[in-house]
Amino acid sequence: MSKMILQNLRIFLQNVRKNSLIINTILKTQIQFDIIPIQKPPWSKIRKIPSSSSSEGEALIRIAYHSNWLFFARIPADRSYSPRIIAYINIHLFPLCFLLYSDIINHRDILLISFLNNHICYYIMNVYSDSFHMALKYLKDTEVNIDNVLVMTGDFNIRDSL
Repeated sequence: MSKMILQNLRIFLQNVRKNSLIINTILKTQIQFDIIPIQKPPWSKIRKIPSSSSSEGEALIRIAYHSNWLFFARIPADRSYSPRIIAYINIHLFPLCFLLYSDIINHRDILLISFLNNHICYYIMNVYSDSFHMALKYLKDTEVNIDNVLVMTGDFNIRDSL
């Protein structure tokens, strides 16, 4: 499996515009894909959980989950600063040891994930660039040397002037 993964990697990219129905539909129907980078995911209240500071409980804020997919997101300390990019990795790729790297690139709109293939570390980067192009400016201004970026994808919000 490991030699073939680089030649046959199937990626489905989608900006879901904070729509839970779209993410749930993708996770249930697009099982033929290996990696699903998502831009603008909906972070919403799933339920109340017990809290030591509130008798009513505290809201559990989450993103869609499905048992066929590994979920990757940079979880911020401040809930008002939720990431605008996430990624799902098909569970059949679990042996490739996917890891989230927020220490190399620590930005709300850039997700860097590594995996091992034949003892070589590869990276997948998902980017969401807002109307101010903050993620692109961050990448331009940050000196990071990352070898083996296999895929860099996302919603770059760069409009064609034609």
